[in-house]
Amino acid sequence: MLFGIPIWVYFCIIFIFISGYMAIRAMRAEHDLEQQFIEKEGQVYLKRMENEKERRAKKDKAMMSE
Repeated sequence: MLFGIPIWVYFCIIFIFISGYMAIRAMRAEHDLEQQFIEKEGQVYLKRMENEKERRAKKDKAMMSE
């Protein structure tokens, strides 16, 4: 016993801090993963919009030449 406090109390306090650290680390990892997914979906959306714009431009060009 240190300072009249049983050793298991110190272990509990240490485990609480470790648990908090692990939770914060997991939240950061999940946030990074979500950001990567959002970035990837954004690129897919932009590519789809670009393809649609090209398709409409070809359609308009074909209609103008008729």
